[in-house]
Order: sequence, then C-alpha cells, then structure tokens
Amino acid sequence: MKEDQEHGSGRFVENPEYPEFPWFEGIINAIAHRDYAASGQFIKVSMFDDRLEIESPGRFPNIVTADNISYTRFSRNKTISRVMTEFEWVRELNEGVKKIYSDMTDAGLPEPEYIETPNTVRLVLRNNIDVRKNKTSHEISGDGSNKNVIENVIENDKLEQYVRGCSRKKAERTRIIIDVIKSNPSITISELKDKIQVTDRTIARYLKDMRDAEIIQREGSDNGGRWIVL
Repeated sequence: MKEDQEHGSGRFVENPEYPEFPWFEGIINAIAHRDYAASGQFIKVSMFDDRLEIESPGRFPNIVTADNISYTRFSRNKTISRVMTEFEWVRELNEGVKKIYSDMTDAGLPEPEYIETPNTVRLVLRNNIDVRKNKTSHEISGDGSNKNVIENVIENDKLEQYVRGCSRKKAERTRIIIDVIKSNPSITISELKDKIQVTDRTIARYLKDMRDAEIIQREGSDNGGRWIVL
C-alpha cells in the first residue's frame, strides 16, 4: 500500500500497489494446492519494495508447469478444492489464474511469474516501483541539480537487476541456485549441477556469471568450501 497526496486537497489517499484479486487468489491457491505431505514446511508470504511473493510447499502437480499454468488445471487436493469452490474462494476451469494475469495487465503491472524451485512453487507479483522512483526523482530534482543524490539513495537489489537481464529459463535456474545455496552452503558444484539438472558447462557458466555480478562467492576449495550469497 502506498500513499499519494490528493491533488489540491492536501490530503493523503491510499492507493494499493497490487490489485486485490491476484494476491488473494495467490494465497487461496497456495492453500488449496500445496503439498500437504511436505510436513514442517509452511506457506510463506514475503513483501519487498518491488514485489510480493507467495511461496507454497511442493512442486507443480502432475502436468502443470510454469509455462502452462494459465490454461492447465490439475487439483492435487480435490477435497479441499471442492470445499473452497463451494465457498466461492476457488474458481473452476482455472479461471482464477487467468484473472491473476488479466488483472495485473489491466493495472499496468508486469505479468505474474510462477517459479518452481526444488521444494516449492513461488508466485511473484511485481509493482510499479520503477515508475514511482522515476516520478519521485523528477519531482524532487526539479532542475536536475539533485538527480545524482536521488539516484545514489535509491538502490536496487542486485539479484533482481541480474535476473531481469537473463532469459526466462536462466532467471528461473538462477533463483533455484540461490535457494539451494541458501539451504546448503556447503553443496559441491557437482551436487549443484545434479540439483539443477544441467551440464557441467552450463553450471560453470551460471556460477561464473553470478560471481561476476557479485551475487555469490565461494570460500575455500570446491570440495571443502562453502557458498555465500552476497
């Protein structure tokens, strides 16, 4: 939620950073379709300056993927889904996911992202922070004399900057690598390659690019060292 000053009135009015339906439906879907066999794991909602993330335990069920989720339906927990449908919290025929996409587009926001990690599915909803930052910089700088000050104060997350410049597949794999490293900093390159299911050459290229971008670094040897997410 952000506040804008109402023009001419001197009052502040609240404008939501995200349409209500996408984040509400994202949470409902996480409850209805999470993997309840993954005990000890929880649905996690995280809010950042530029995005909202809803992470659900378990991978995509059956034939569903990040590429076809907007038009493919498969219910992992049929009883829960049926009850939530009767309460009109879940929509039939995958209409809910379609509306997440359409509502974000109608609000002028980036398309939602579904990312599958080794143990979770993450929905990422991005806001218009870049537009607001540019607007703020313009309003404060006036004749441009304060532009450098504003640009220095506003800092973007290095990882987000990096993945935005990657292909979709590389961006998804980069996020998975980060998640795996966070959960097991001592993982070897060979084990990491097997986790991501890529070739030696590909994992070496990904890790080099991430090191060059100062996203990760390696302390110690390949076998006895550990990874650090910067």
